Amino acid sequence: MEGLENMAFVCMIASLMTYFSGYMNFSLTKSATTLTNFVGTSFLVALFGGFICDTYWTRFKTCVLFGCVEFLGYALLTVQAHFHQLRPIPCKDVSSDQCEAADGSQSAILFTGLYLIAFGTSGIKAALPSLGADQFDENDPKEAIQLSSFFNWFLLSLTVGAIIGVTVIVWLSANLGWDLGFGVCAIAVFFAIIFVGMGKSLYRNNVPKGSPLARIAQVFVAAIRNRDLPIPERAEELHEIHDKEAGVKQEILPRTGQFRFLDRAAIANTTDCASTSINHGPWRLCTVTQVEETKILLRMLPVILSTVFMNTCLAQLQTFSVQQSTTMDTNVFGFKVPGPSLPVIPLLFMFVMIPIYERFFVPLARKITGIPTGIRHLQRVGIGLVLSVISMAVSGVVETWRKSVAIEHNMVDSTEPLPMSFLWLGFQFAIFGAADMFTLVGLLEFFYAESSAGMKSLGTAISWCSVAFGYFLSSVVVQVVNKVTGGWLASDNLNRDKLNYFYWLLAGISTVNFGVYLTCASWYRYKDRGAMKQIENGGEDDAKVKVQMVEI
Repeated sequence: MEGLENMAFVCMIASLMTYFSGYMNFSLTKSATTLTNFVGTSFLVALFGGFICDTYWTRFKTCVLFGCVEFLGYALLTVQAHFHQLRPIPCKDVSSDQCEAADGSQSAILFTGLYLIAFGTSGIKAALPSLGADQFDENDPKEAIQLSSFFNWFLLSLTVGAIIGVTVIVWLSANLGWDLGFGVCAIAVFFAIIFVGMGKSLYRNNVPKGSPLARIAQVFVAAIRNRDLPIPERAEELHEIHDKEAGVKQEILPRTGQFRFLDRAAIANTTDCASTSINHGPWRLCTVTQVEETKILLRMLPVILSTVFMNTCLAQLQTFSVQQSTTMDTNVFGFKVPGPSLPVIPLLFMFVMIPIYERFFVPLARKITGIPTGIRHLQRVGIGLVLSVISMAVSGVVETWRKSVAIEHNMVDSTEPLPMSFLWLGFQFAIFGAADMFTLVGLLEFFYAESSAGMKSLGTAISWCSVAFGYFLSSVVVQVVNKVTGGWLASDNLNRDKLNYFYWLLAGISTVNFGVYLTCASWYRYKDRGAMKQIENGGEDDAKVKVQMVEI
């Protein structure tokens, strides 16, 4: 399912800039802003999908239902692309004074289709990685290793789908019509739903444990209500539930030292009434596990926020770098490569690197560190952030050279391709592909592994929010830079813009961001799996409690 769904989605990301500017007659800036807002929404709404998974539906049901919504979005865009009455007259067919952008009804159809896709893919992004990871028991040492491998192969599936999307489907859209391109995307999502449905009888399905947002809110409310109570030094003095129905698994998290003010939520205030603590409501008394679940989320937030800017840089490669390619020679061995297919370069690099990373680097690192993943999740993310800085610096160098070629050949205002191969852009894309390989999977696995059992999907969705905020921030950064600099990116002519300065600015900010990330990662404390308990069969004494001694 991931391969097929991402094949359609990445094709959209890669080609919509051309569709917006060439077929909906949007300006370059509006096209870039519309694309980044669409992608940002697609990842941000994953929070809703994660909430649904953990609260009401199984992850399998979420994948199927949200997949149907995404299918409807592609179908609507296919209809609009097929009937010219639903689109504005292309500017290339009329004089410049008659060129008009899409009107209200045409834009309404476009944005309805786009945001049906955004809503559908967001649910899949929240549920599908967790559905796959649920098939492994992270408390079993052997399955913990398999779980780590799953996320790498998940990324490989995502990559293979994306490669087909930015080559085959983008080529179909550019040469045989956008209606065919969108139609193939719709068919791909349809079969993605069929294929994931074929495994229904085989899956380990999660049991929704109620709203994680409500549990978090209860902790804060209870802590505020108990703000005048002294915090006990011994964990045994705090409220916890150890008796459950037979056969029901319940994760028990040990008390930690960070955010001690939240521990007050687990203090039974016996001065209010003579009854036992069992009569206290959840908004007055929470369990230690519930408090620790909230602490985990608070510890994660600085980490995710410090990775946002990397995705702001990624957005530039998928907008301005694609526009760079349209000014360059795109012929390769006599074949004209569509500009939107440029992202295939980092994808091919990832396609080669992921198996090497999984089969050679991880086993070697595992022998040295004793960690199933080879290196810690946050170490993996940090490597990706360093590579993103290098990618932005290289982007500035290549753009400086591209502009010098335009000046040297007196082609600053020419619409003809420069005598410079677009493959030179491959350096910045390849480096960023390696950065994405480290960071994306590092974050997915980090949030799944560190989240409590009752908020795995929400944790996965939060990891995608880094991409969402990065794309939204991209729109803001472009506008602010234009305003402060007097128009580095204000022209529709890249040969007159200062895109190289913009890339170097991003490299500098990314360096500062990496310093912030190091501080956040050093402060973070991993979940103590050695002390974590799971109640498998409720009983009358502590002998019924199984302690999972898994040192990771």
